[in-house]
Amino acid sequence: MASSNRRSVMTLFTSPDTPDCHRTRIVLAEKELSAEIIDLSEQPAPEDFHDLSPEGTVPVLADRDLVLTNARVIMEYLDERFPHPPLMPVDPVSRAKVRTALYRIEKDWYGMLPDFERGEKTVARTRKQMREEILAAAPVFAAMPFFMSDEFSLADVTLGALLWYLPKYGVELSGKNAKPIHDYMDRVFNRPTFQQSLTEVEREMRGG
Repeated sequence: MASSNRRSVMTLFTSPDTPDCHRTRIVLAEKELSAEIIDLSEQPAPEDFHDLSPEGTVPVLADRDLVLTNARVIMEYLDERFPHPPLMPVDPVSRAKVRTALYRIEKDWYGMLPDFERGEKTVARTRKQMREEILAAAPVFAAMPFFMSDEFSLADVTLGALLWYLPKYGVELSGKNAKPIHDYMDRVFNRPTFQQSLTEVEREMRGG
């Protein structure tokens, strides 16, 4: 999507309280990129925002004439344009595995998130389903330092953002299967780049 409102500085329009926005900010931090981050909850949207995002949704990345309005596309674009440090494996087999993991995380777990905005019964059912599915994946969390990989990747960016938000959704991970998941969360959450990416609203989700 091209824009007639060319911006000379790479700009990320974001919200302080959605996993999709959070994961794009994590990638910016991992890459140590200089970008203008515009939090639309704290200020009126610039005049050109609705030209860039006609539906008014975030995240939106504007990089000169290029405008991207999908979190996954934004993440992959940043990783390919700024290849160091890489957030996807170099070899095709490993890259395919990470892409498969990304697809499943987005389809199965991110796909549940709209249900947390619905009625009480739907929220309760979704909360239970998400808890059970994440706990069922405990062996995957235990197998390698990061999600299906020895190296931190876009799958961990996406999964880490979601796991950070679990208190917001009332999803508590406990029981005998929970330890490898909590160990994984510690590895991801303690990364300086992850901490750097957090908004004040997100910090408050886990006690500031």
